[in-house]
Amino acid sequence: MKHILLIATGGTIASRSTGAGLSPQISADELLSYVPEGKSLCRINVMQPFSLDSTNIFWKHWLLLSGLIQNHYDYYDGFVLCHGTDTMAYTAAALSYLIQNSPKPIVITGAQKPIDLPDTDARTNLIDSIRYAADDRAHDVCIVFGGSVIAGTRAKKERTKSYNAFSSINYPPIAVIQDRRIIFYIDSRKPDRSETVFSDRLGANVFLYRLIPGSDGIIPELLMERYDALIIESFGVGGIPDYGNASLKSSIHQWIAAGKIVVMATQVPNEGSDMSVYEVGHAVKNIYDLPESYDMTLEAVIAKTMWILGKTKDRKEFRKLFYTTVNHDLLFVPG
Repeated sequence: MKHILLIATGGTIASRSTGAGLSPQISADELLSYVPEGKSLCRINVMQPFSLDSTNIFWKHWLLLSGLIQNHYDYYDGFVLCHGTDTMAYTAAALSYLIQNSPKPIVITGAQKPIDLPDTDARTNLIDSIRYAADDRAHDVCIVFGGSVIAGTRAKKERTKSYNAFSSINYPPIAVIQDRRIIFYIDSRKPDRSETVFSDRLGANVFLYRLIPGSDGIIPELLMERYDALIIESFGVGGIPDYGNASLKSSIHQWIAAGKIVVMATQVPNEGSDMSVYEVGHAVKNIYDLPESYDMTLEAVIAKTMWILGKTKDRKEFRKLFYTTVNHDLLFVPG
């Protein structure tokens, strides 16, 4: 029988109503008590490093969780991480880069309603996650939610209240879970999988700049002293607008001249970027040779940039690592 570690971190799944709104109150042991069927699937131990609304979770917690999993990795066959939904996609992406090539599953789940309510998705999501973590075919970091198994780098929360809150962006779900059965669409295990690699550093000085019509280069210039990388969330397939003063292009030039990283991404979730399509992107791509997101999710781009900056700030090495596929994060790899 598989041995699974359940790690509780708070979130809606563990919340109760207070006079000031929902707040995490339910312990890891209590969570497990709501899914007694789990004991027939595997042996389960629990751990609770913190109890937070996921709005309050950031890169320091990602490192804490990765370190905790690393320290217990040899003692368990898989891990189930209960987490709030609001930043779950960021945590899943971050753990995908911090823990690579894992033959053991690291499953992240949560709920849109607390587990102690009569009408809730929490109990189904939790037992589905335990079931998946105990399956011989499961591996790497993923989200199990609403009956779908989504690669950790491909998940995005697209609904604030519905039970099918998460979608798999630009990549099919790994599997679905129906009637206590796991139906795999993708089984990417390899007999020659590389050794599991843990990272313990992130370069957190990353800023996401979302363009709106009329954006200029003033804000990027002001940010340059504080941040090591700027991710520009542009329109459509990607481009830099020029309203007659070329200030945005000038600010990009200053960032690059200072040895910093500039990455191009898109505000459109599906189908990805391609700066070569239009003149507004093609010219900038040719001049500055900026790395771009292509089919990666924005959450993955942010987490991957932090992971790479934890290793290097060299632009050439950054580009190489950025275009190295990790946990299904990138289908289109430029030549």
